[in-house]
Amino acid sequence: MNLQYLNFSDIDFQDVFFDSLKADYKELPEWFAKKSAEGSRAYVFFNDANKLDGFLYLKLEKGSVDDVTPPLPNGIHLKIGTLKINAHGTKLGERFLKKIFDHLILHKAEDAYVTVFEKHEGLISLFEKYGFVRHGNKNTANGVEFVYKKSIPTTTGNPILDYPTVNMNGSKIHLLAVKPEFHSILFPDSILHNEDPALIVRDVSHTNSIHKVYLCNMPGVANMKKGDALVIYRTGDGAGAARFRAVASSVCVVEETKHMNDFQTIEEYLNYCRPHSVFSENELIDFYKKSNNQFIVRFTYNIAFPKRPNRGKLIDEAGIDEALRWSCINLTRQQFDKIIEMGSPDERLIVN
Repeated sequence: MNLQYLNFSDIDFQDVFFDSLKADYKELPEWFAKKSAEGSRAYVFFNDANKLDGFLYLKLEKGSVDDVTPPLPNGIHLKIGTLKINAHGTKLGERFLKKIFDHLILHKAEDAYVTVFEKHEGLISLFEKYGFVRHGNKNTANGVEFVYKKSIPTTTGNPILDYPTVNMNGSKIHLLAVKPEFHSILFPDSILHNEDPALIVRDVSHTNSIHKVYLCNMPGVANMKKGDALVIYRTGDGAGAARFRAVASSVCVVEETKHMNDFQTIEEYLNYCRPHSVFSENELIDFYKKSNNQFIVRFTYNIAFPKRPNRGKLIDEAGIDEALRWSCINLTRQQFDKIIEMGSPDERLIVN
């Protein structure tokens, strides 16, 4: 798997990847050596030539943060210590942001913050897209850096700015079935324990991206609206009874839905679907020409359940009608709340 969590001591600091960071931060060699001695770890991404294309270091800070202006108040803060990405069209930045949010949630931190020089416009745009806001400045020997911060929960009403918060205010709730062969490459943080992540999680857009595009023949998709909540239901894999093998794995938020006829040209359709779909370009073209999988839903991947209630529990405890065909069905708020209770995500992520 190209995305790894390694000790600093196992990362080649002489890789040319670090040259621009060394230019920005004169103290970087000393800092890197210190982190290696401490046994610290970072997320790294290796390209096909086994060279670094991404690096992310996170640090949990408890108390107030006084070296930024204005200071951050007493609490638990997740510092994005170092982040660099060589963009190569596979949404690696979104994947690293997903890791940031995962740590923010795991450690019950109140916010995540990052310092960044004004010249790094692409990185700033990435943070701003997902709700990081300008907090202030940090004065260092290397110059003045901007401070950007993201709090949990966030409730602007915009699903992308609020991500990963799921705002239930006025939202409808749907269950969306996804076959096992598509589920684990679309939702890499929701794979089951009996699946091999090394074989599943690859450096491709639909795996790395926070945003997902799913094509299907389920007319119920057309009734989904922006902001609606989706419970992702991984169907049975045939290795045993669906009552025990099929599970609710994740919660997502609808961005928009489309029909194949909404696209004027095949190129417009491909440009929309290609970056976030599990299907190959040839498969997408085949769907378009044959009018297969006419319904398209785009959504954000917000929550991976720590516990995944199986079909039996969804019937017996959440009260979902066993007689229905569980492809794309509506859920009541009571059913949703029970699924959330069984899935045990961070309660801050669901707001009314």
